Amino acid sequence: MTQIIPSLSEISDRYDALFVDLWGCVHDGVRALPDAVAALQAYRRGGGAVVLVTNSPRTRQGVEKQLVQFGVPDDAWDTIATSGDAARVAMYQGAVGEKVWHIGPPADVKFFEPPKVLENPHAIERVDLEAAEGIVCTGPFDVQADPSDMRPQFLYAKQKGLKLLCANPDIVVDRGETREWCAGALARLYTEMGGESLYFGKPHPPIYDLARRRLAALGRDVGNAGILAIGDGVHTDIAGAMGEDLDSLFISGGLAARETRTREQPEETALKVYLENERSNPTFTIGQLR
Repeated sequence: MTQIIPSLSEISDRYDALFVDLWGCVHDGVRALPDAVAALQAYRRGGGAVVLVTNSPRTRQGVEKQLVQFGVPDDAWDTIATSGDAARVAMYQGAVGEKVWHIGPPADVKFFEPPKVLENPHAIERVDLEAAEGIVCTGPFDVQADPSDMRPQFLYAKQKGLKLLCANPDIVVDRGETREWCAGALARLYTEMGGESLYFGKPHPPIYDLARRRLAALGRDVGNAGILAIGDGVHTDIAGAMGEDLDSLFISGGLAARETRTREQPEETALKVYLENERSNPTFTIGQLR
């Protein structure tokens, strides 16, 4: 059974690095969460390294700009690994062909800038579905629309044998008090319909490989035992940590606040029932990162 802790400082001296989720942990999609920021600043002052590991489809530079907008100071983190960066490299390596149909908002156009880490990237062209060799999904066209609205297009895509590259495996996020659908909801639907979806963010290995490379680039040689993964998604953050053999800290006051009856801290019985139902086993749990 997970151990409920009062603060990150209770356990932080056991770890040399943190892999920290952003949305629901460090910010709420609108503004920074002050207690979380203070906890990460204190951890870094003690010598620890903070890698922000996010399922955002944005590039690392795009997430940096977003953090400034939300008021997350740059002394609360060391480096960033995004699902978008991992997925973009795969796309430019030809994972879903060169002519792709893009599902996502216009703001995600920067996803289609070739990554500098590749010497000979494929020539990627955005086309209509009828001309596509594959699909790239950075998010829904409308974050409030039911994902099932995409069934007609997905049926056609499946019949053509198109693969879907998912740049953000999250199903939903909470922007302030409003819940929004993410690319993962569409990828899940496509898979359920018999299509093939490719994932690069949490809980899948590519983003953890990227996070470890970013950590190593800081000059930090940290093994699994020295890393604590922090997040509010049992199917992404915690499942990914379990798959990577990392200890984890579950933020129960994020996506599962209602199910775990979290105010300051989760209600122990509700937390136990929730984790059992989800077949999840985080090492530690806290209501909010602090």
